[in-house]
Amino acid sequence: MSHRFRPTCLALALGLLLGAPALQAAEPAPAAASSKAPLPLDDLRTFAEVMDRIKAAYVEPVSDKTLLENAIKGMLSNLDPHSAYLEPEAFLELQESTSGEFGGLGIEVGMEDGFVKVVSPIDDTPASQAGIQPGDLIVKIDGQPTKGLSMMEAVDKMRGKAGSKIELTLVRDGGRPFDLTLTRAVIKVRSVKSQMLEDGYGYLRISQFQVNTGEEVGKALTRLRKDNGDKKLRGLVMDLRNNPGGVLQAAVEVTDHFLKKGLIVYTEGRLANSELRFNADPADASEGVPLVVLINGGSASASEIVAGALQDHKRAVLMGTDSFGKGSVQTVLPLNNDRALKLTTALYFTPNGRSIQAQGIVPDIEVARAKLTREQDNEGIKEADLQGHLGNGNGGADRPSKAKAAQPQRPQDDDYQLSQALNLLKGLSVTRGG
Repeated sequence: MSHRFRPTCLALALGLLLGAPALQAAEPAPAAASSKAPLPLDDLRTFAEVMDRIKAAYVEPVSDKTLLENAIKGMLSNLDPHSAYLEPEAFLELQESTSGEFGGLGIEVGMEDGFVKVVSPIDDTPASQAGIQPGDLIVKIDGQPTKGLSMMEAVDKMRGKAGSKIELTLVRDGGRPFDLTLTRAVIKVRSVKSQMLEDGYGYLRISQFQVNTGEEVGKALTRLRKDNGDKKLRGLVMDLRNNPGGVLQAAVEVTDHFLKKGLIVYTEGRLANSELRFNADPADASEGVPLVVLINGGSASASEIVAGALQDHKRAVLMGTDSFGKGSVQTVLPLNNDRALKLTTALYFTPNGRSIQAQGIVPDIEVARAKLTREQDNEGIKEADLQGHLGNGNGGADRPSKAKAAQPQRPQDDDYQLSQALNLLKGLSVTRGG
């Protein structure tokens, strides 16, 4: 793979536990270009005067440290939703989240109209098991309204010791508020799952992009081929629904498994080292298998990089609903005292030059989520069951009714979008003579 820049394990990570999905790069602080500009002395005098007045007149004593840290948080909070000042605990959790094991509820959130909004629950976590869905608004945490809280303050309230309980009050689709009680847990995210849907058709689920996700997808493709009698698959569904992001390098590696050449993603920003380009290498672990990629409103950042690249190269058919629209790059700049600055420094673009920011990826085929209900298959009596029935006019064998053995539950049986993706792959197989 041809790369002009190869990030570290922490570098270019998308997604902070209980934080909005974000493309992040851990890099040294840029050269102090801003120091060439004159300092705004009048504004700094005003800042010092306000700080002095607060210390002298506020109803309770406030330390310099508290005032300065609050000033830093305020300075960042008004830039954009993804820039933030990370105190030691938040910085540590950011590093842990990219390794796939961390504590919490397993939920990615952002802010909307002053409320905490669910971007995506992570598979097999307390949040997903409780039925939390993308788009849910968290209006109360343990009875306290979230309106007016910053995202980091809300995140802090949702953190806690594994085994402790928390009550969230949610609003879904403008309906009435309802309460859910969850038990916090140590989250161990298995980012890649795979299985055969039917003979010849595989399913690849990526729940988030961790450091080793690219390698795990390669192993999953090998495993699917083996499960298919060591033959090339006739079709594959890649499921990126409710995938909030993760490590950019992993997103690039996953995309590269399906491309033989061409640009995967590039970034543009004011800093020289924020302009990166990632290209595919000639190897194709997928063997050119027909591919459908499922996305929805919970597919963010790294998921959008993968979906956008495969769509631009016409390597896959995208199905589902519009993605989240997170296309900005955050650089993680370590500070002293185990703190860090997460600062938006660039935008990323798909190979065709599309910016995803605030627009998202539009699927090729829109399929909304729907609930499948199946009629009971009571076959009843057929002509061939009747005593003394006539034989087939062409001499064919009788086909009486027969009791069907219970079929094991398959993922597509109660997942409308997945069943439609599988039907599309079957159609492609027929039209291509597969």
